[in-house]
Parts: sequence; structure tokens; C-alpha cells
Amino acid sequence: MERREQLVSVAFGLFYRYGVHAIGINRIIAESGVAKKTLYHHFSSKEALIAATVDYRDRQFSSWIKGRTQGAPDGQSAIFALFDALDDWFNEREKLVYPFHGCYFINVSAEFSDLSHPVHQQCASHKRAMLGLISGYISQIFVDEKTVTTLSEAVATLKEGATVQAHVMGDLKAAVKAKAIAKELLRTRLES
Repeated sequence: MERREQLVSVAFGLFYRYGVHAIGINRIIAESGVAKKTLYHHFSSKEALIAATVDYRDRQFSSWIKGRTQGAPDGQSAIFALFDALDDWFNEREKLVYPFHGCYFINVSAEFSDLSHPVHQQCASHKRAMLGLISGYISQIFVDEKTVTTLSEAVATLKEGATVQAHVMGDLKAAVKAKAIAKELLRTRLES
């Protein structure tokens, strides 16, 4: 593994488990086995390293969730597959996205709470991309733009709420519950 990738991977693991402000550069250097000079050759600051971990997690998580949903035969099945994927993640049956410690983007954005901060903006960009993915699946079911927007936002809110419930409350059935609500929401709308 290239040194830069190694630093990002190690930093991500530490930041995800303990928080970005709880982990210092010296711990990252010690656990990655690289010299401080090497770290600063690749990253001008700890914040630049944090930004790289957000990009890393975005690529990793997006690839994983698309892999779990894009093979579905239709938009409705893709939405249900999304919640099945979350259930596997929350219950640590999915090793591609590490053990579950909540949503990295929510966790990091909370530590950079200024909405205009570049790291916060990266986290928001990921959330917009996930909303776009969900919207693509909803638009396979419904054609009315207002319906697509409303249901996409509702499903995205269920996804986010399930993630927070699983992390904060320890509710490992949160994705199953959110999927049931999504099913009812889509069924009701299809019947209207």
C-alpha cells in the first residue's frame, strides 16, 4: 500500500472510532509506521488529512451502497436493498464498510459545525449524493417531480434516522423498522 493511502486508511480508522479531534498526529504516525516528515509531505495539515479521510469514506461507502442497490430489478427493490444494506452494516455483517460506529459524515460534520467549513461541506456533499441516488431509484417508481422529491427526501430521512437510532440508541433493528416505514410509504403512494 502506498504511504499516502496507508496514512489515510489508518487515520480514517482512528478518526471513525474515536473522533477527529480526539486523535493527534503522533498517534496516526505511530499506528501507520510512517515518519512525521512523510505525513507532512502528503498532507499540509491535520485538516488536510481529515479531508482526505472524508473523500476516502465517500468513495468507499458510495461504492458499497451502489453495489448493494444497483443490481435490484426496479427502484422499489433498490430502496429496500438500501435498508437491507444498512441492517447488515449496523449489525456488523458487512466488513466492507468497517465495524459500525455511526455515520462518519455525521460524526465529522459535528466536529466541524460551521456549515461553511470545507470539511463540513464535504460531508454535506456526500449526503446530497446519497439523496441523488435515492431520488434516482424513486424516479423509477414515480414520474411526478413533486412526488419524487417528497418521497426521496422522506426515504433519505428514514435512512439518516435509522443510522442515528442505531448509533445513539443502540437500536440494531433501526434499518428493519425504517424499511417497513418506507414500504408503507411507497405502498400508500402507489395506491393513491
